Amino acid sequence: MRELSGRVAVVTGASSGIGRALAVRLAREGMSLMLADVDRGGLAETAALAGEAKVLTQITDVSDAVAVRHLADRAFGELGAVHVLCNNAGVFQGGYMWTRTPEDFTWMLGVNLWGVLHGIQSFVPRMIEQGTEGHIVNTVSVSGLFAGPYAGAYALSKYAAFAASQSLAQDLVTAGSRLRVTALCPGGVRTQINRSERVRPADLAMARTRDDLAAQSVVDGLVEKGIDPGEVAAAAVEAIKQERFLVLTHPGYEQGLRDQAESLLAGTLPATPVYE
Repeated sequence: MRELSGRVAVVTGASSGIGRALAVRLAREGMSLMLADVDRGGLAETAALAGEAKVLTQITDVSDAVAVRHLADRAFGELGAVHVLCNNAGVFQGGYMWTRTPEDFTWMLGVNLWGVLHGIQSFVPRMIEQGTEGHIVNTVSVSGLFAGPYAGAYALSKYAAFAASQSLAQDLVTAGSRLRVTALCPGGVRTQINRSERVRPADLAMARTRDDLAAQSVVDGLVEKGIDPGEVAAAAVEAIKQERFLVLTHPGYEQGLRDQAESLLAGTLPATPVYE
């Protein structure tokens, strides 16, 4: 899908970080935007950064299927079509696997996995019916490729999101659709993923634990040293134009995948990943 100008993009998790960068970059490409998030103030700030682009915004909890269907109804109804869908919303909660509560899993699976699934189910059938070129970008995370300590519950949600992305891509090819898929797997990026608790629902609140705080410290460091979200957005747009399935944001991850595959084929536990 090389031509983006004059077309329509939907971006979830658009109030900050990668979502905001995607919105700004797609607006610069000449696209109209439907932006969604639970953070009303941040969403308004992103819309203001989109320049002359036509922008609609919608407060949307992507873990809620009804809310995502309503988002799709507005996008198709008011903008006439959707050509690029960015299932980008994501949250993080760290800690050991055995200390994570059902509420932790419910929250992360709700946003990180079901947010992608709800986006697929609400948008993709209508995008197929359009009969036009189109692209779905799922922000997966490098944790969807490498499982490491302190982030098992998060990695579980992201591994599943990666599987959903690959299966969707293969389904679309098998069905003869003109839609394509990108699994966007960023590592350390200067976002607010380390402040995910600010949008955690009150009914899924948690008590902080020592291992959770240790994980928080690690993620704080990754975010502080991370790359600019604009670099990730640029890579995603290039992937759309080149119909690239997998996007890695840091060069060391390619060798990491090779090393992990060799360890698994040898029946050994892969080394702890070095996130960047």
